[in-house]
Amino acid sequence: MPIATVNPANGETLKTYQAMGEEEIERRLRLAEATFRTYRTTTFDERARLMRRAADLLEEDQREIGRVITTEMGKPVKQARAEAAKCAKAMRWYADHAAELLADEEPDASDVKDSGASRVLVRYRPLGPVLAVMPWNFPLWQVIRFAAPALMAGNVGLLKHASNVPQTALYLEDLFHRAGFTEGCFQTLLVGSAAIDDILRDERVKAATLTGSEPAGRAVASTAGEMIKRTVLELGGSDPFVVMPSADLDRAAEVAVTARAQNAGQSCIAAKRFIVHTDVYDAFAERFTAGMRALRVGDPMDEDTDVGPLSSEQGRTDLEELVEDAVRGGATVLCGGERPDGPGWYYPPTVLTGITREMRIHREETFGPVATLYRVADLDEAVLVANDSLFGLSSNVWTRDEAEVDRFVRDLEAGGVFVNGMTASHPALPFGGVKRSGYGRELSGHGIREFCNITTVWHGA
Repeated sequence: MPIATVNPANGETLKTYQAMGEEEIERRLRLAEATFRTYRTTTFDERARLMRRAADLLEEDQREIGRVITTEMGKPVKQARAEAAKCAKAMRWYADHAAELLADEEPDASDVKDSGASRVLVRYRPLGPVLAVMPWNFPLWQVIRFAAPALMAGNVGLLKHASNVPQTALYLEDLFHRAGFTEGCFQTLLVGSAAIDDILRDERVKAATLTGSEPAGRAVASTAGEMIKRTVLELGGSDPFVVMPSADLDRAAEVAVTARAQNAGQSCIAAKRFIVHTDVYDAFAERFTAGMRALRVGDPMDEDTDVGPLSSEQGRTDLEELVEDAVRGGATVLCGGERPDGPGWYYPPTVLTGITREMRIHREETFGPVATLYRVADLDEAVLVANDSLFGLSSNVWTRDEAEVDRFVRDLEAGGVFVNGMTASHPALPFGGVKRSGYGRELSGHGIREFCNITTVWHGA
């Protein structure tokens, strides 16, 4: 795949970039290693000052970088600006909390008295250069939620971004440099996917984080395992959105539309499978389908657009094939389902019902504004259908019955359970999944500690 900006609204190639050669990659690896030796000794106060400055600059650049994001991957520009604002918030959160999250811990003296120690503490130390392999769908947020905690912990970052968002990738390197971080603290590697394996095998790279597809995660995890390097993987998702009889149906349907269609449905944590109790199925389906049908699809630079194009022609083709396979298998299209005429990689908000386990769309992730509706008889069947997936990133449940809430929290196989609300990532909350959605956690204290050497310090009597 070429490293290029291709406008998904019209298919026009706007900029192309030459991939870095071996000499430039080597120069950047040397720089990362050398920078880490000194950056790791900086204080939390100094790192926080730089991180807050980067957040300020990002807010100042919000309109400009928002247009770049929209041009590169098709997100409606108002959503792109909101993404930039969210990144600034996360950067400030880590600037404010990193010192506390990574403060030395002292076990209770009575617990270690038999060890012969006069004092024991646990210290969190940075690992070194961390390679981040990041996707295009949230081209700022996915990077910042790695970079902010990694840099605040004293690590340095190497970014291999998706090849269709090179301008955003270069902007991020420039952002941290303008904020005052030493040049080698955060570097963008303009390379193709084929270069990842060699970079990860390099002894100067100490760990890796990847957000992306399951095959990409397998490749990175395999190499990292061979090299005995720590990894965090956030892979696909097919999140359930369960609606029970006691739910506020109007609110549930309204949120369901946003949960499925935000970013044109191109989100790992988007709700994708809508599992509805039979007592309220018809009422919910009517409200939800009407809401999906009412979304405005169009030019992502238009402030009134709700759904822009998909990021690539291949992405639209893959989505169409899932829908066509479902229809051939007997699924019913309640709205959408047909590619519109005209330029750009657009696909309409679509709702399907009559889904069976034999259909590809039941097993595979739908990365686009296509929702599947399931009718279930009771709570037991709702849990069964919700867990009938290879993925386990997050989940949504709508009920006012506390006993049902307890059951869902206990039994849903997911990294998050959001009750009467839409799944969202927040800097103070751990984020990640189970099963084929990956392992490890981003964000919160859990995320900042993922790339730390958790060190026991023992003092003799």
